[in-house]
Amino acid sequence: MVKRCEEVEGVKRSYWVYKSGNNSVKLFVFGDSYVDTGNYLNSTSYKPPNGITFPGYPAGRFGNGRILTDYLASFFKIETPTPYALKNSSNLQNGLNFAFGGTGVFKTMIDGPNLTVQIDSLEQLIKQNVYSKSDVESSIVLGIDKYIKSVVDEFLTSLRRIQSLGVKKIIVSQLEPIGCYPAITVASSYHDCVDNLNKVSRDHNIMLLQNVEDLNKKSGKPVFNALDLYNSFLSNIKDLQKSRQENSTLVNPLEPCCVPLKGEYECGKLDKNGKKKYTLCKNPELPFFWDIVHPTQNGWSSIFKKLEPSLSQIVGTNF
Repeated sequence: MVKRCEEVEGVKRSYWVYKSGNNSVKLFVFGDSYVDTGNYLNSTSYKPPNGITFPGYPAGRFGNGRILTDYLASFFKIETPTPYALKNSSNLQNGLNFAFGGTGVFKTMIDGPNLTVQIDSLEQLIKQNVYSKSDVESSIVLGIDKYIKSVVDEFLTSLRRIQSLGVKKIIVSQLEPIGCYPAITVASSYHDCVDNLNKVSRDHNIMLLQNVEDLNKKSGKPVFNALDLYNSFLSNIKDLQKSRQENSTLVNPLEPCCVPLKGEYECGKLDKNGKKKYTLCKNPELPFFWDIVHPTQNGWSSIFKKLEPSLSQIVGTNF
């Protein structure tokens, strides 16, 4: 996990594009560490204990196992798209993942491709006929958007840009409850989410939904659709908290598995002598959160189960 200024503001965004049709689904991913499956080559995502659950070794995911990208690919019955940094001419059949951990809509402290540059990369591949125009015109874009008005405005500009490529259906995910990040709840010994910060998420989501409605009015058809990441996160956390009230031996959903030592923020970081600068829970398969902001494979699985019905409804419609 790499700390950056946008992350403090709860900024994480991701996008997926898939081509509909008979056995020809392609998935294109844009975003940051929530969906990056291997583009940030020199990060802790390639260091233990990341990947301990899946694939069993560090492979570029910020977590112990499968993340949202993997579950979405499975939903479309394809293999997880290859990271853009590892692409070659023989592994493009499922699409590509342009996401890069630590980046965002605007420039961050991470020297990596932000959203604009990621979209540039896809456009370049289209110009080079690596992917045809029809691949994009018959696709769906899914976006996980975040935070304040300036970010929303910039994000909407990116959505319009993707729409201009010919995409006919765009799924925009709402902001998760940022007040439930372990980075925040540590102040209460992982006892409660901070509702004042969750209100930031709720207010942001109201603004986002209003803009989505306006974009659809201007388009004259429902090109843009909202996916509720906020409640999929929060309902899982509340369910787990309720279960824990009945059985105190169960895992606290707000407590991370991989806990950085004081003054640190990365899971997998070592000091100059090779000593671990983090502690790890006994069973990484059980917690909801992996580190201070990223869910575990178990967390992502439960989140996606909440998202799947609405996602099925959206992509199942004719367009």
